[in-house]
Amino acid sequence: MQTRFYLAPIAAVLCGQFGAHANTTTQQNLAEQNQDTIVVTGTREAQSKQDVAESISLLSQQALENIGASHPAEALNRLAGVHINNLGGEGHMSSIRQPITTSAVYLFLEDGLPIRPTGFFNHNALYEINMPQAGRLEVVKGPGSALYGSDAIGGVINVLTAAAPQQTLLKTNLELGKNDWQRLLVSFGDKINKQHAGKLDINLTDNQGFRDAADYSRYSVTARVDSNLSDNLSVKTLLTASDIQQSGTSDLSESLYKARSTFNAYHGDIGYREVSALRFSSDISWYVNEQTLVSAVPYYRNNSMQMMPSWMITYDPNIRDYQFESYGLMLKYRQHVNQGTVIVGLDTDVTPSDYVEEQISLTKQDDIYTDYSRTGQFNYDFSATQTSISPYLHTEWDLTDNWRLTAGVRYDSFEVDYTDNLTAQAEDTSHLRPQSQTKSYQHTSPKFSLLYRLAADHTAYFNYRNAFVAPSIGSLFRPGSSQGSENLQPTEADSFELGLRGQLAKDWLYELAVYDLQKSNDIVSVISGSDRIVTNAGESRHLGFEAAIQGKLTDEWSLSTSIAITNQYYQDFAYLFQCFSPACGGFKKENRNYAGFKVGKAPAEMANLTVKYQPTWLQGFSSELEVEHLGEYFTDETNTQTYDGHTLVNWRNHYQINANWQVYLRIINLTDKLYSVYTSNQVGNPNLGYRPGTPRSIYVGATWQF
Repeated sequence: MQTRFYLAPIAAVLCGQFGAHANTTTQQNLAEQNQDTIVVTGTREAQSKQDVAESISLLSQQALENIGASHPAEALNRLAGVHINNLGGEGHMSSIRQPITTSAVYLFLEDGLPIRPTGFFNHNALYEINMPQAGRLEVVKGPGSALYGSDAIGGVINVLTAAAPQQTLLKTNLELGKNDWQRLLVSFGDKINKQHAGKLDINLTDNQGFRDAADYSRYSVTARVDSNLSDNLSVKTLLTASDIQQSGTSDLSESLYKARSTFNAYHGDIGYREVSALRFSSDISWYVNEQTLVSAVPYYRNNSMQMMPSWMITYDPNIRDYQFESYGLMLKYRQHVNQGTVIVGLDTDVTPSDYVEEQISLTKQDDIYTDYSRTGQFNYDFSATQTSISPYLHTEWDLTDNWRLTAGVRYDSFEVDYTDNLTAQAEDTSHLRPQSQTKSYQHTSPKFSLLYRLAADHTAYFNYRNAFVAPSIGSLFRPGSSQGSENLQPTEADSFELGLRGQLAKDWLYELAVYDLQKSNDIVSVISGSDRIVTNAGESRHLGFEAAIQGKLTDEWSLSTSIAITNQYYQDFAYLFQCFSPACGGFKKENRNYAGFKVGKAPAEMANLTVKYQPTWLQGFSSELEVEHLGEYFTDETNTQTYDGHTLVNWRNHYQINANWQVYLRIINLTDKLYSVYTSNQVGNPNLGYRPGTPRSIYVGATWQF
């Protein structure tokens, strides 16, 4: 890992506008409504949440600033049915209607644009978005609308950038905390001229981490220009760039976890990752008339990552170099017609990529890995260019004053041109290499929903949504010891949901949802003769109930609470069972099917309760106590061992001294509880691995705004 940087001034250029296609009149009308009821993710246009037949949760810019999250989990875990864990730095796994997983079952967006192309999912990828300075955050639970393609099975997380201000804005936030935590956030914006306004956000973060040799640093720049070229033509130009450097951390045995949770077996550069992510887009919206909108979003992505996978240190250590570029265009035509809206769109993307994996040798002293050296022996070296073409149709119809119908369909077609660059090198049985080839696969995703307005303030809905996960480039062409990877097809999911939302009395909002998500064609590994085969054969079912309520108890006290209860189990899931324990009579390797077993790492419940106090006797002061709960889960597919779950308490205080100055104090894990963010074991291995969570951490900061 490169030398850590410290907070210092940097410079950047250029800027953009909002992910929603909303003209000035629409924006003004919506601004008059409660901002907690406006969403943009479903159609990429601002609309009332009451008109959307999906379970969707929101965090406003003010809420994000008040939370002041040092990790995405601190913001997202407030939302019903959403759990993000903290793997150190800003690394994470997600659990939204799915187990805590690294699988590509979530779609991460920035202003409606996927931050990574299909086939290049990374479970940590939220660290490629500048969330602390975002203008808004929306989470759609379950599959996305017809406007979105692969990966949107468990949910869609859309981070919306803040619009450029129409008058001078200069804002600086400096924050210090435990373990040498330092963060500087700077925002500057103003009108450029009559037609253009710009905004620049800079995020510099650096800390040593609470575990040994676990430092982390990042810088992010978000630059945006909003342009109103005429009454009918607007353009948002957006440039975002991030650089992340993160040290590796090991999981811990139970004894180490309880006795010395700060221990880390990876020192120096062992298990490191270095990420560079750049995205540039221009959102062009032409309002032909009051009924018709034509929009085009050309974009460019450039990502590179060098990493030493920490989970492979003990059995197959290597260094990987990934790189991809994306050239894409999202086209959309929207037409309001009598009692309805029709949206027709086409998304295209071309992503050339390169992957190189080199074997390394490690140096170990006692229980600590301290250094490595390159061997010059390569496991993989390939290039793959993926081309996708995805037309879609989305329609919304008011059948009566109370009934609203939404129906849509999306067709995704992929072609991958793969070239093995190691043809002169013999392959080994642990690193099989498919021959150079071109692969193609397709998927059609229908969507349907009905919404019924029970009363002015209460809405019920039903939806059916189909979603899929396209095979990743890695799963296709980096098979390890598995045969048949190049024949993998998309994993598919069918989701059925019933929901109810509305307003109780004057100041209380509520949401309820029950869902049944059935996943099929999942990827499994089996033994056939002496060969390890990877194929599409797994089936699982994910049932759940989610509820959220928020409102004011008195003029000084307010409350927000959410809960999710899940039941996730395998219907047909083959698994390669390998046991190295003497209890198995020595080494044992066989196929097993876990049909009827609970899905591993799937929490039984998730809950959050936040109570906020804003005294009338001290204007500008607020204090908030948050209780966050994660329930029990099985640690593997055999359902023989469990993690009991945990409950954490966080405390946040803000004081607005005057119009220019605010100071704050927040304490994460107030009770200093020992807990694990991810507890697991390999099937056949009874020893659990624990990933300790952050101990009590105190942060203080000041914000100055002009």
